[in-house]
Amino acid sequence: MNLALESLLNSIFYTIPSMVVFLTAYFLLKEFFFQENKKREVDIRLEKVRISLPLRIQAYERIIMFLERISPSNLVMRVHQQGMSALEFQKLLIQNIRDEYTHNLSQQLFVSSTAWEMVKTAREEMIRQINVSVSQLDEDATSVDLSNSLLGMSIEKFATKKALDYVKEEARQNFA
Repeated sequence: MNLALESLLNSIFYTIPSMVVFLTAYFLLKEFFFQENKKREVDIRLEKVRISLPLRIQAYERIIMFLERISPSNLVMRVHQQGMSALEFQKLLIQNIRDEYTHNLSQQLFVSSTAWEMVKTAREEMIRQINVSVSQLDEDATSVDLSNSLLGMSIEKFATKKALDYVKEEARQNFA
Protein backbone atom coordinates (compact mmCIF):
# COMPACT_ATOMS: atom_id res chain seq x y z
CA MET A 1 0.00 0.00 0.00
CA ASN A 2 2.83 2.26 0.86
CA LEU A 3 4.35 1.63 -2.51
CA ALA A 4 1.08 2.38 -4.28
CA LEU A 5 0.66 5.63 -2.33
CA GLU A 6 4.21 6.62 -3.07
CA SER A 7 3.67 5.86 -6.75
CA LEU A 8 0.46 7.91 -6.74
CA LEU A 9 2.20 10.85 -5.06
CA ASN A 10 5.07 10.70 -7.57
CA SER A 11 2.53 10.74 -10.41
CA ILE A 12 0.78 13.74 -8.88
CA PHE A 13 4.10 15.56 -8.36
CA TYR A 14 4.97 15.06 -12.01
CA THR A 15 1.48 15.59 -13.38
CA ILE A 16 0.61 18.83 -11.58
CA PRO A 17 3.63 20.82 -12.79
CA SER A 18 3.19 19.53 -16.32
CA MET A 19 -0.52 20.49 -16.20
CA VAL A 20 0.41 23.96 -14.94
CA VAL A 21 2.96 24.34 -17.74
CA PHE A 22 0.44 23.07 -20.29
CA LEU A 23 -2.34 25.40 -19.10
CA THR A 24 0.05 28.37 -18.95
CA ALA A 25 1.26 27.67 -22.48
CA TYR A 26 -2.32 27.17 -23.67
CA PHE A 27 -3.57 30.48 -22.28
CA LEU A 28 -0.47 32.38 -23.41
CA LEU A 29 -0.78 31.02 -26.94
CA LYS A 30 -4.51 31.67 -26.96
CA GLU A 31 -3.92 35.31 -25.95
CA PHE A 32 -1.07 35.65 -28.44
CA PHE A 33 -3.23 34.42 -31.34
CA PHE A 34 -6.12 36.61 -30.22
CA GLN A 35 -3.83 39.67 -30.24
CA GLU A 36 -2.39 38.68 -33.63
CA ASN A 37 -5.91 38.42 -35.07
CA LYS A 38 -6.76 41.85 -33.69
CA LYS A 39 -3.57 43.29 -35.25
CA ARG A 40 -4.40 41.65 -38.57
CA GLU A 41 -7.95 43.07 -38.49
CA VAL A 42 -6.60 46.53 -37.72
CA ASP A 43 -4.08 46.22 -40.55
CA ILE A 44 -6.82 45.15 -42.96
CA ARG A 45 -9.02 48.06 -41.86
CA LEU A 46 -6.13 50.50 -42.27
CA GLU A 47 -5.38 49.11 -45.73
CA LYS A 48 -9.02 49.54 -46.72
CA VAL A 49 -8.94 53.14 -45.52
CA ARG A 50 -5.63 53.76 -47.29
CA ILE A 51 -7.13 52.50 -50.54
CA SER A 52 -10.64 53.97 -50.21
CA LEU A 53 -9.79 57.40 -48.79
CA PRO A 54 -8.37 58.81 -52.03
CA LEU A 55 -11.36 57.38 -53.93
CA ARG A 56 -13.80 58.97 -51.50
CA ILE A 57 -12.04 62.34 -51.69
CA GLN A 58 -12.03 62.11 -55.48
CA ALA A 59 -15.76 61.31 -55.45
CA TYR A 60 -16.51 64.46 -53.46
CA GLU A 61 -14.31 66.46 -55.82
CA ARG A 62 -16.12 65.07 -58.86
CA ILE A 63 -19.56 65.71 -57.36
CA ILE A 64 -18.59 69.28 -56.51
CA MET A 65 -17.28 69.73 -60.03
CA PHE A 66 -20.52 68.26 -61.44
CA LEU A 67 -22.64 70.66 -59.38
CA GLU A 68 -20.46 73.59 -60.43
CA ARG A 69 -20.67 72.56 -64.08
CA ILE A 70 -24.48 72.37 -64.06
CA SER A 71 -24.96 75.63 -62.17
CA PRO A 72 -26.60 78.18 -64.50
CA SER A 73 -23.69 80.56 -64.96
CA ASN A 74 -21.13 77.84 -65.71
CA LEU A 75 -23.48 75.72 -67.81
CA VAL A 76 -24.67 78.59 -69.99
CA MET A 77 -21.17 79.96 -70.55
CA ARG A 78 -19.69 76.57 -71.36
CA VAL A 79 -22.44 75.28 -73.67
CA HIS A 80 -23.65 78.46 -75.38
CA GLN A 81 -23.27 78.67 -79.17
CA GLN A 82 -24.21 81.67 -81.28
CA GLY A 83 -27.10 81.40 -83.69
CA MET A 84 -29.11 78.76 -81.86
CA SER A 85 -32.79 79.01 -81.11
CA ALA A 86 -33.91 78.82 -77.49
CA LEU A 87 -35.34 75.34 -78.10
CA GLU A 88 -32.10 74.04 -79.61
CA PHE A 89 -30.17 75.55 -76.74
CA GLN A 90 -32.60 74.00 -74.26
CA LYS A 91 -31.96 70.55 -75.72
CA LEU A 92 -28.21 71.10 -75.65
CA LEU A 93 -28.28 72.29 -72.01
CA ILE A 94 -30.40 69.36 -70.86
CA GLN A 95 -28.30 66.85 -72.80
CA ASN A 96 -25.16 68.33 -71.24
CA ILE A 97 -26.62 67.98 -67.74
CA ARG A 98 -27.65 64.39 -68.40
CA ASP A 99 -24.24 63.51 -69.82
CA GLU A 100 -22.46 65.05 -66.83
CA TYR A 101 -24.76 63.18 -64.44
CA THR A 102 -24.28 59.86 -66.22
CA HIS A 103 -20.53 60.37 -66.16
CA ASN A 104 -20.62 60.81 -62.37
CA LEU A 105 -23.18 58.16 -61.41
CA SER A 106 -20.64 55.87 -59.76
CA GLN A 107 -19.72 58.56 -57.25
CA GLN A 108 -22.84 57.75 -55.25
CA LEU A 109 -20.92 54.80 -53.79
CA PHE A 110 -18.72 57.16 -51.80
CA VAL A 111 -21.14 59.80 -50.46
CA SER A 112 -24.08 59.68 -48.09
CA SER A 113 -27.56 58.90 -49.38
CA THR A 114 -28.65 62.40 -48.40
CA ALA A 115 -25.86 64.01 -50.40
CA TRP A 116 -26.64 61.88 -53.45
CA GLU A 117 -30.35 62.70 -53.20
CA MET A 118 -29.46 66.40 -53.14
CA VAL A 119 -27.31 65.93 -56.25
CA LYS A 120 -30.19 64.18 -58.04
CA THR A 121 -32.58 66.90 -56.93
CA ALA A 122 -30.20 69.60 -58.17
CA ARG A 123 -30.01 67.91 -61.57
CA GLU A 124 -33.78 67.55 -61.82
CA GLU A 125 -34.37 71.09 -60.59
CA MET A 126 -31.89 72.54 -63.08
CA ILE A 127 -33.59 70.70 -65.95
CA ARG A 128 -36.99 71.89 -64.68
CA GLN A 129 -35.73 75.47 -64.45
CA ILE A 130 -34.44 75.35 -68.02
CA ASN A 131 -37.81 74.02 -69.21
CA VAL A 132 -39.72 76.68 -67.27
CA SER A 133 -37.48 79.43 -68.64
CA VAL A 134 -38.02 78.23 -72.22
CA SER A 135 -41.79 78.06 -71.71
CA GLN A 136 -41.79 81.72 -70.66
CA LEU A 137 -40.01 82.86 -73.84
CA ASP A 138 -41.48 83.68 -77.23
CA GLU A 139 -41.40 81.04 -79.96
CA ASP A 140 -38.74 82.93 -81.90
CA ALA A 141 -36.48 83.38 -78.85
CA THR A 142 -32.77 82.79 -79.27
CA SER A 143 -30.20 81.06 -77.13
CA VAL A 144 -29.16 84.52 -75.88
CA ASP A 145 -32.70 85.10 -74.59
CA LEU A 146 -32.66 81.77 -72.75
CA SER A 147 -29.18 82.51 -71.40
CA ASN A 148 -30.32 85.88 -70.08
CA SER A 149 -33.37 84.29 -68.50
CA LEU A 150 -31.29 81.65 -66.71
CA LEU A 151 -28.53 84.04 -65.69
CA GLY A 152 -31.04 86.59 -64.41
CA MET A 153 -32.24 84.30 -61.63
CA SER A 154 -30.83 84.51 -58.12
CA ILE A 155 -28.20 81.84 -57.43
CA GLU A 156 -29.77 81.25 -54.01
CA LYS A 157 -32.86 79.97 -55.82
CA PHE A 158 -31.07 77.00 -57.37
CA ALA A 159 -30.88 73.53 -55.85
CA THR A 160 -27.34 73.28 -57.21
CA LYS A 161 -26.20 75.81 -54.60
CA LYS A 162 -27.95 73.97 -51.77
CA ALA A 163 -26.51 70.64 -52.89
CA LEU A 164 -23.06 72.16 -53.33
CA ASP A 165 -23.13 73.62 -49.83
CA TYR A 166 -24.29 70.31 -48.36
CA VAL A 167 -21.68 68.21 -50.19
CA LYS A 168 -18.88 70.59 -49.21
CA GLU A 169 -19.94 70.46 -45.56
CA GLU A 170 -20.17 66.68 -45.64
CA ALA A 171 -16.71 66.46 -47.17
CA ARG A 172 -15.31 68.79 -44.50
CA GLN A 173 -16.85 66.66 -41.75
CA ASN A 174 -15.54 63.43 -43.24
CA PHE A 175 -12.01 64.55 -44.07
CA ALA A 176 -11.10 67.43 -41.78
